[in-house]
Amino acid sequence: MCNMEEMSDLSIAQAATLKPIREVAAEAEINPEALLQFGDYKAKIDPALLDAPAEGQGKVVLVTGISPTPAGEGKSTVTVGLSDALRLAGEKVMIALREPSLGPIFGIKGGATGGGYSQVLPMEDINMHFTGDFHAITSANNLLVALIDNHIHQGNELNIDPRRIVFRRVLDMNDRSLRSIVSGLGGPTEGVPREAGFDITVASEIMAIFCLAKDIQDLQDRIDNIVFGFTYDRKPVTVKELGGGGAMTMLLKEALKPNLVQTIAGTPALVHGGPFANIAHGCNSLIATQTARRLADIVVTEAGFGADLGAEKFMDIKARAGGFAPDAVVIVATIRALKMHGGLAKDKLKDELDTETSISYLSEGVKNLERHIDNVRGFGVTPVVAINKFTNDSDDELNWLKAWLEERGVKAAVADIWAKGGAGGQELAEAVLNTLDEGNNFKPLYELEDTVAEKVEKIVTTIYRGDGVEFTAAAKRQLKTIAENGWDDLPVCMAKTQYSFSDDAALLGAPDGFTITVRELIPKTGAGFVVALTGAVMTMPGLPKVPAAMKMGVDEDGHAVGLF
Repeated sequence: MCNMEEMSDLSIAQAATLKPIREVAAEAEINPEALLQFGDYKAKIDPALLDAPAEGQGKVVLVTGISPTPAGEGKSTVTVGLSDALRLAGEKVMIALREPSLGPIFGIKGGATGGGYSQVLPMEDINMHFTGDFHAITSANNLLVALIDNHIHQGNELNIDPRRIVFRRVLDMNDRSLRSIVSGLGGPTEGVPREAGFDITVASEIMAIFCLAKDIQDLQDRIDNIVFGFTYDRKPVTVKELGGGGAMTMLLKEALKPNLVQTIAGTPALVHGGPFANIAHGCNSLIATQTARRLADIVVTEAGFGADLGAEKFMDIKARAGGFAPDAVVIVATIRALKMHGGLAKDKLKDELDTETSISYLSEGVKNLERHIDNVRGFGVTPVVAINKFTNDSDDELNWLKAWLEERGVKAAVADIWAKGGAGGQELAEAVLNTLDEGNNFKPLYELEDTVAEKVEKIVTTIYRGDGVEFTAAAKRQLKTIAENGWDDLPVCMAKTQYSFSDDAALLGAPDGFTITVRELIPKTGAGFVVALTGAVMTMPGLPKVPAAMKMGVDEDGHAVGLF
């Protein structure tokens, strides 16, 4: 094998030999009639044409993680490596992952196809446009805004107040200049001027609807239920009243079919949908997960960022909407990230530390992991900790962490899957299989009958361990509007920094003694949840000083370079 220090994810992916997608489909027992090929190595699946049982019974393994740090945790890498390891163990397994957004790819975070020898392929295609799903979502979203502005321009029969339109245009790119704009300038023929703005596509309500819809009819119904604004007398206005929901659904009808690809090892993977977990609900499409449950005995899926965000939303939003429970939860941690949570600065991660100093940082940082473990147990699900191994992790550090977890009765395994693929995840696969045999007592955190304020309070005090919640004056007014319109029974989707349990990104580890400030509450009546905006979380991110895009390009043969 090549020197791993010199290999990049891109070079490993480009050196891999892919199976024709029809062979991957055949192994997954997908009948040819249900397969819609996009070239040799990508395809969409039409769930309506599958011969597999209509009600999937596959067990669901959710992969989540500690609070993310710049040191890296590797949830997608573990998701892929674990799946390959389960396949090596003789299990019929399928992966369900989110699609990457172009925003973080060209910004700083990177893609979402795993890493090393635990990747889904073709990674270049998946990270760049893929099968066009995000473009369809962007177009459907922006069609609605165009219809709204046109309705107002053409006489405004619905009495829509331009100042109270809550639905924004989107773009799958980080572009801070579009956060706040004025549209309709240029005179009477150019529309009605109003303050507006853009979100990133993955924060769109259309993305959330796309990922929670059960089928095409449910998609149409959810789109029709979108409240996009209010009248001058403050009554909500829906897409059904405006019209255009049918056209929006038509734009999405092909995109709604899950995408089939493969891992380097040939394990089938469905990569479909992609809401962010810090500003949306952070899970791949429900259709893809349910399709995988029809085709495999074990489905390994991932929720974005730490367990306080992606996993909580998986439990309280996605699992509830899908009518299933996660059968096991894997929490990904790395020695590097835990030491950062323990106070070690990012620029010191590569320093040679003596064992005593290293363990001191680690022993402080595991408080973050411990809180995530307790939270998962609070949902009635048994967690397994995957220690994602980096090449410079010492045996002393790994052994200390394993012993710490063993003392607390937590199953754990070192996963050397970046370098070895599924072969490096066999211990983890065994721990997961043992957990699946034990069963669980899954229960969401809150009841739908709770008010929105009560749901937010439970998340903050139970999951984040904050002292309480402060609602701004605007948020209090919105709570009243939510109650008056009968939206109190919707789940809550917290929009919060991913780096901390608090709403302050600088508070790493396991902070306490803080309150969370909710500055705005946005009912997403089509998606079926209320977004609670906290801290400085932006629904349209910006680019860093030196974007990753500046290092990317193509060679003379048209192959990508600089892509991770």
